[in-house]
Amino acid sequence: MSQARRLLLLMVCTMLLGGCATVTVPRSPSTALGSEAIAETYLGAWARQATKRRDGLNGLRLVSDGRDAFGLRASLAGHAQRTLDVQYYIYETDQAGRALLERMLHAAERGVRVRLLLDDTASLGKQATFAAFDTHPNVEVRVFNPVPTGRGTKVAYHLVLAANFDRLHRRMHNKLWLADGAVGLTGGRNVSDAYFDAGEDINFDDLDVLSVGPVVNAMSDSFDEYWNHSLAIPLSHFERQRPTAWRALLTELVADADDNELADHSSVWRFAGETGRRQLETLDWAPAVALWDSPDKLDTRGYPDLDLTLIQQLGGAFQALERRLLIVSPYVVPTPAGAMYQQLLAERGIEVTIFTNSLAAMDHASLYGAYAPWREPLLRQGARLFEFRGDASARPVIQSRTDRPSSLHTKAMAFDDSRIFIGSMNADPRAVWWNSEIGLLIDSSTLGRQLWDLAKRGMEPRYSYEVRLNEKGELRWLTEVEGHSVVLSKPPGSLWKRFKASAIRLFDIEHLL
Repeated sequence: MSQARRLLLLMVCTMLLGGCATVTVPRSPSTALGSEAIAETYLGAWARQATKRRDGLNGLRLVSDGRDAFGLRASLAGHAQRTLDVQYYIYETDQAGRALLERMLHAAERGVRVRLLLDDTASLGKQATFAAFDTHPNVEVRVFNPVPTGRGTKVAYHLVLAANFDRLHRRMHNKLWLADGAVGLTGGRNVSDAYFDAGEDINFDDLDVLSVGPVVNAMSDSFDEYWNHSLAIPLSHFERQRPTAWRALLTELVADADDNELADHSSVWRFAGETGRRQLETLDWAPAVALWDSPDKLDTRGYPDLDLTLIQQLGGAFQALERRLLIVSPYVVPTPAGAMYQQLLAERGIEVTIFTNSLAAMDHASLYGAYAPWREPLLRQGARLFEFRGDASARPVIQSRTDRPSSLHTKAMAFDDSRIFIGSMNADPRAVWWNSEIGLLIDSSTLGRQLWDLAKRGMEPRYSYEVRLNEKGELRWLTEVEGHSVVLSKPPGSLWKRFKASAIRLFDIEHLL
């Protein structure tokens, strides 16, 4: 039999076996620290002092600068004494990912329990590295909703995924970084250079929220719920390495640090002494609740029950709207249901402002193609629509230190002026039905103003296009170039991106995007 036929037979067998296989693996349940154990840690004591006499409010800070976002994660890993709980959809093994793996291994060496929960797709092509990381006695790595077989090559992996697409296309999109159950970060950022303003090809304009206070307990509860779910499978089930593999990995990671441009930003935060007190002054104290999709949402056939979804939990915030709604999302796919809701808001006199990516700034051009047919209906119903340009002129918006292109990746909503939602959820059907998401709903006029200010700056004509209808009802893109107003008749973007955006309309898959 020829090598090509053997490969084809292997692929077919992999697909057929993977389509019906499920993963059932014994696992040891574990949970976050209790309140007494938290209070005994360095960060726990800092958080307790911070929240003293705050009457149950939470200390919160929006983190828009990419290097600060990296530094916070590195600093929290450096300060942790008991636990690090880390949950991500994407975790690249580039300089940011490797630097944070190094910080986590050093924490594990200090006796810190490290739980790393990744969406299964994050392990694709990187399984050996994470398996080596997993060999440390204080580290465990789990992958969520894994493809059971065919993990050796991308082709086989995607064949198995396709064979059981209805279940396996559902992804864990949550993003959490929790240290000692006392301090937490969530938002839109994954772990990759591009999210920390160190990308070679593109950098993402993103947003996190740092939290101390009661809401961190809820964030820890959400992590435990996913960690102990039947879809969270130990990576060691799929790949084992020699018990000391972590030592060689740590040696490599330490050597890498000398050439890591993010190294100078590894300790921008201190949580004690005079510096710690100054950090407290940057926190806004406000009520906040953590909202997340039930992990059971990903363990269903067909559409999940609405009661399992985060969007259902946000219903009260939408109903309480009085004047205006801001939606910031890199991907906006309204669907007929969304357009109908926009019409209802217009009838109530609610002004809707949507800030998303232009075709040129979009990292997934197909999603722009799914969004494009909805521009005119949204505008006719009174929405204001802005598209981020993402060219070099956008650097002041994302405080970039490079001249590389940028793309909007922030996922946020403002309900009127003093209620905001910051998290991992995009404005598309995938976020509502197929992915799992998490975020914080915060009641704060200070943070509400900050979010509106960030959005307004990004929507300025020198950084974005405002999409409007002219007197003939035709779409136009208004912007500013070198101080002069410009009106364009079509969205800027390369021919390749235009092709991909158009091609998606040939398929009836909007509900999956």
